Amino acid sequence: MTGKFPNSDVLLPAEEYIVVNSKKCQGCQRCMLACSLVHEGEANLSLSRIQVMQNILEKWPDDIKIVQCRQCVDPECVKSCPSGALFIDTENGNIRVVNEEECTGCGLCVEACPFTPSRINISIRTGKAIKCDLCLHTPYWDKKGGPDGRQACIEVCPQKAIKLVKATPFQQDDSEYDFIFTD
Repeated sequence: MTGKFPNSDVLLPAEEYIVVNSKKCQGCQRCMLACSLVHEGEANLSLSRIQVMQNILEKWPDDIKIVQCRQCVDPECVKSCPSGALFIDTENGNIRVVNEEECTGCGLCVEACPFTPSRINISIRTGKAIKCDLCLHTPYWDKKGGPDGRQACIEVCPQKAIKLVKATPFQQDDSEYDFIFTD
């Protein structure tokens, strides 16, 4: 199997990570629509692997939060997957990905994700796990994604509030996944 590395004690950091600046985000949800379109072929916010969460009861800058898979260094989702459908793709930048053909839809990965909300969702269409794969597998987009490739959410963000970084962000909180950057 290609790059299969399930349920191992060896930690392989991803080569790249998506980070956001929620203070720049205007809540347009273009990133969500683009994600759904390139992965699923339809504009459906529920099928997006990145989520823009808006809290109308909060004031700026705490009213918007963007959540996406962190490509955790020690991925609980991968370790919890009984079928090996969630794995570290060692041939493609050590990205944590889901093989939907092998996924049983048990939801253990969703429960195992230490973040709230979970960075993995169960597809409303297939009943299987879906998560950000840095646009590595985008059947409805003709661009190369994954490491050193392009990501639909980054391409369409009018505020440039999303970017890809190579340095592993601090994994315990949002401090390095949601921060101010200047380019």
